[in-house]
Amino acid sequence: MEYFLLGVLAPILLNLLHLTIGIYIVVKRGNIYSIGFSAISFITKTIGLLFLTWIGVRFLELNYKIYVPILTFFWFVTHIVEAFVIQHYLKKSK
Repeated sequence: MEYFLLGVLAPILLNLLHLTIGIYIVVKRGNIYSIGFSAISFITKTIGLLFLTWIGVRFLELNYKIYVPILTFFWFVTHIVEAFVIQHYLKKSK
């Protein structure tokens, strides 16, 4: 259950949060602000990934050979989905 909560749900929820904020910024503030948010988002997502890795491996003592690939896979997939959705809104707001 911990593998599912931290490895699947946590990255999906964190990237969904970034996605909703990113869409809001594109729609309300425009493309230039969105580029700035993307740069900041890269830093916060990296910190989030490191934090989730630390929580899972060090604190909860999950098997890193199972946990880290699950976490990074879902993190990467949701990151790609977020990129395409934001790109759609960037093109739409021109």
